[in-house]
Amino acid sequence: MKILIINGANLNLLGRRQPEIYGRESFEDYLGALRARYSAITLDYYQSNIEGELVDAIQRADGLYDGIILNAGGYTHTSVVLRDAIAAVAVPVVEVHISSILAREEFRHVSLIAPVVRGSIMGFGLESYRLAVEYFIK
Repeated sequence: MKILIINGANLNLLGRRQPEIYGRESFEDYLGALRARYSAITLDYYQSNIEGELVDAIQRADGLYDGIILNAGGYTHTSVVLRDAIAAVAVPVVEVHISSILAREEFRHVSLIAPVVRGSIMGFGLESYRLAVEYFIK
């Protein structure tokens, strides 16, 4: 099984950016632990702050991966093109968020991508990614 984890804008700053919301662990450290836990599957990772590059990654994954775990960051609330890219590919996508977007500022309450993904996992910190991996395994 091959899963691609895609992180959007500002998620390269995990561990340093607003640790009271996102925690103190870098994503690279968490990813190492996740790969060790799920050593029987391939967990590839891609991060970009550029919307079009995220679209390209989703399109490239179609037919190559069994699933995508996507944390689109702020693009969750603004990106019609990410929504369209997800809708255009056959590879299933699970939306994840470290914090609960429903417990934050009102402008974060709407996910434009939620209607075109298999499901959304939010509010469990970095463990949201593990829960998404579990979905694909089962």
